[in-house]
Amino acid sequence: MDPGMKRAIAIIICTVILAAVVILMISSFNKHIDMPTNKSSGLILTSSAFKEGGNIPREYTCDGENKSIPLEIAGVPSGTASFVLTLEDPDVPSGTFDHWILYDIPAETRSIAEEMPKTTATTGIPGKNSAGTTEYVGPCPPTGTHRYIFTLYALDSKLSLPPASAKSDVLQAAQGHVIGEARLMGRYGRL
Repeated sequence: MDPGMKRAIAIIICTVILAAVVILMISSFNKHIDMPTNKSSGLILTSSAFKEGGNIPREYTCDGENKSIPLEIAGVPSGTASFVLTLEDPDVPSGTFDHWILYDIPAETRSIAEEMPKTTATTGIPGKNSAGTTEYVGPCPPTGTHRYIFTLYALDSKLSLPPASAKSDVLQAAQGHVIGEARLMGRYGRL
């Protein structure tokens, strides 16, 4: 095979590998977007602790008091029977780290208090996070600044899963029941 042909084949192989790497990076970046909503809605998730895209105060992290962040819910779609809440760090090199999972949050809930009690039936059932516990685990990036994404799903039913269910089980059970979705992203970095 002549050198020109070898070079052309090498360029094609490199292009295919580069395309595969880009596709993997994009799918990894969007990994927290697990579930499409059935309808667009006006569901809104906010926090008095930080603004969308802003810095999460230290008191809500592993470097502070590690207390859960206060959240407010508005624009609840008609027909909502319960909510699911997840908090994820998609910037962990090994894959998304789940910091907090709550499900079967009552439909009348309009706020989740700061430093929510560890277990309470009135605020939902805690799921198992990536640390293997059912408690809120505050932002704690190993280095640099990471994004922390709260996702709130409004469902047209309760899930009735056992306590400490994994996020994958919660989201699978919610498939086909999502009538609204809202996200809130904050950042936290360590020097």
